[in-house]
Amino acid sequence: MNTATSKTLTDWCFTQLGGGDGTKDGEWLKVSSFPTTVHVELLKLKKIPDPFVGLHEWDVQWVGEAEWAFKTTISVTKEELAGPNVDLVFDGLDTFATVRLNGKIILQTDNQFIAHRVPVKSDLHVGDNELLLYFASAFLKGRDIENAHEKYVLWNGDSSRLHVRKAQYNYGWDWGPILMTIGPWKPIKLETYKTRITDLDIRSLVSETLDVNLTANIAFSDEYPGFASFTLKKPDGSVEIASEKIPISSGTAKAPFQWKAGELQLWYPVGYGAQPLYTVEVVLFDPNGTVLDRKTHKTAFRRAVIVQDKLLGQDGLTFLFEINNVRIFCGGSNWIPADSFLTTMTAERYRAWLQLIVDGNQNMVRVWGGGIYEHDDFYNICDELGLLVWQDFMFGCGQYPAYDSFVESVREEAIQNVKRLRHHPSVVIFAGNNEDYQVAESFNLELDYSDETSDFRNTNFPARYIYERVLPAVVNEHSDVYYHRGSPYSGFGKRTTDRTYGDIHQWNVWHGSQEPWHNWDILSGRFVSEFGMQGYPNIRTVDYWLGGNKAERSPQSRSNTNHNKADGFERRIELYLVENFKHSFEIESYVYYTQVMQAETLASAYRLWRRNWGGRGKEYTAGALVWQINDCWPVTSWAIVDYFLRPKPAFFTIARELRPFTVGMTRKEKKTFADDRSAANFTITTVLEIWGTNSTLSDKTVTLEVTSFDLDSDWIDKWEKEVTLAANASTELHSGKLAGQPDRTKLSEVPKTIVVSARLLDNESVLARYSNWPEPFKFIHYPPIENLGLKVEVGADGESVTLSTKKPIKGIVLDVEGDEVKWSDQAIDLVPGDAQTVQAVGLKGRDVKVRFLGDGTA
Repeated sequence: MNTATSKTLTDWCFTQLGGGDGTKDGEWLKVSSFPTTVHVELLKLKKIPDPFVGLHEWDVQWVGEAEWAFKTTISVTKEELAGPNVDLVFDGLDTFATVRLNGKIILQTDNQFIAHRVPVKSDLHVGDNELLLYFASAFLKGRDIENAHEKYVLWNGDSSRLHVRKAQYNYGWDWGPILMTIGPWKPIKLETYKTRITDLDIRSLVSETLDVNLTANIAFSDEYPGFASFTLKKPDGSVEIASEKIPISSGTAKAPFQWKAGELQLWYPVGYGAQPLYTVEVVLFDPNGTVLDRKTHKTAFRRAVIVQDKLLGQDGLTFLFEINNVRIFCGGSNWIPADSFLTTMTAERYRAWLQLIVDGNQNMVRVWGGGIYEHDDFYNICDELGLLVWQDFMFGCGQYPAYDSFVESVREEAIQNVKRLRHHPSVVIFAGNNEDYQVAESFNLELDYSDETSDFRNTNFPARYIYERVLPAVVNEHSDVYYHRGSPYSGFGKRTTDRTYGDIHQWNVWHGSQEPWHNWDILSGRFVSEFGMQGYPNIRTVDYWLGGNKAERSPQSRSNTNHNKADGFERRIELYLVENFKHSFEIESYVYYTQVMQAETLASAYRLWRRNWGGRGKEYTAGALVWQINDCWPVTSWAIVDYFLRPKPAFFTIARELRPFTVGMTRKEKKTFADDRSAANFTITTVLEIWGTNSTLSDKTVTLEVTSFDLDSDWIDKWEKEVTLAANASTELHSGKLAGQPDRTKLSEVPKTIVVSARLLDNESVLARYSNWPEPFKFIHYPPIENLGLKVEVGADGESVTLSTKKPIKGIVLDVEGDEVKWSDQAIDLVPGDAQTVQAVGLKGRDVKVRFLGDGTA
């Protein structure tokens, strides 16, 4: 046999060992798809209830503690056995598996994230061969391993997870259920070959002058005396360069190439340029020119640098991403696994999620360290769409061990996944863990940040050896991607809460000190890689998990409580609601008010932090990644889009704050005392500040139009001026007294309800708009509905809605009865003289339901 062949094994069946709730003793059930896991198959066979509905999560816990087996028959031909090498390749087994081929143990696994290749030529025979996979319970095995070693501290889940190299969110998280998956979760293949390509390492170095140096390092399975070819194809499929006979020496080959600046197309993040993808093809030949193996993958060329420079007027250093010499403000999201059952994810679902991120004007996604190294489809689509990827290693919220067997498993896991991901232009940073340094700080573990030389394995924070020794060595040896020890991580001897270095997770809104969301500006950091606020999902999603049980259709029901996993969520949701809104506990109202609260909170963060992107030397905040974009099941969480891909209002308010041009405002009360002795004699002045942002690379001259309205009268003030928005920066546009708001000398003087609308106009085009309302909203006496003059007009096409009003209206959310609509905007603030049209795909001319603050339902 010459050319390498690969066939994916199909036609599997499975059983519960010893019988039980899943299968009868000795009963083998045919799987519906492959790869797969046990819950997925039992659900399709209707042998378990849907754990996403009601309290059924707790009815399927036995699945994760049972033992399961999968088997198939491999039909092998004489020709397949004639070649020198026949391997079984297991891309991923979840998690503790013993593999038998014709009764012989050929593999034992203990790491979900590792692929295995097993030579089986001598164990196969012509005809039918039985392949049997036996899976032990990862939960029970983890408890055994923990008992044999040590019990460590953590946030979220069972402490035994720290010893198990399995997706950590399976153990339950503060947004996810306990669903311990088990089974062959990635493909299994039979491969035959004479010699094969074992590694294709494409390193492209783009210099500061944007010259490109590419080196292809190729490794082969043995020192077979052949040759290789290397071809680089342009995005249009034509050949850029071809090297036809590359000599092989000691099982390796190398091919270097160079291009001057401009000769290759460079890859840019979305919004900054195109995403041209080149195709690399390497072919292995025997001495006679017969093809033995070939490998292809897409790649691209870009210069990606993490810049940590001194700042003007502030302590610390920047932490920013520079792509092809362009400094990027990273507005994006954190990504968790998009399903509790990973094998149900398809390329189409990944594309729908990632396209939604781009449609929301985001340019970065962080793959969080408690899930998985994502499927190839995820990174391929990020490459295509221009999404930058922040990639964590899979350690989350814990005091992980570092005994020898654990470290060696982690090392192999890291090598395999760094090699798999390194060619993706989207991947711009590897981070060692999620919040493990914060765990160490909170539990007062041994953590001397000034110590850069110790081994750390004999301390009570042994995993520091992994994050500071093992992982950086793997990343540096096998890629050119930047390595960051953790997220958050400050470096420079500072704690993770330091706001002047590295990245921070800003949880003092919701968690921590539970600050008002209006304080985001004083809670900023150099790069905010996590922050969030909860909000209920679409009422249709709530009704899904209620499963038709109308008695549970209340915010305080047991089912709704089970579908929010955050400790103390009722107190915290209610804290932020009661501080800011008058609201009702009727379920649809409660859903609406939590959604508007989330929308206001998160938009405020992006608005205030983007203001801190002030240009060269003033990049005081260089990124904001919301926790989180998605959910793994139907739940109330911090997600801005729910499990069924239904965007919450927050998705749209964030999208508005991440447009190429935005306008922002704050109003702050300044209290001045007559002298330093009196507390009774003072003046309160309300100051309005306005700024604009411009993420394009050219200055932009626009008209700033500012209109102020008194909600309780017909008073209006309007002014405008020409302003220039600096390129790739925020620009301060105005600071002065709030028009229409008299100074106050007593706290009993109630301020007027002045609503300020600011717009950036480019001739007739509205580039940006924002309305600033007095807060908290609960103090506002909204006008009677009949006095608003609100018009909701469905367009002639039946797929658009135009909104107009005679009085300012806050927080408009649109919906319909029946089949849902894909809206282009939500959580809309509307003012007189500024009608807004919302696209409504699927509306089909139906009547529109409208919710807003002061609509009479609170």
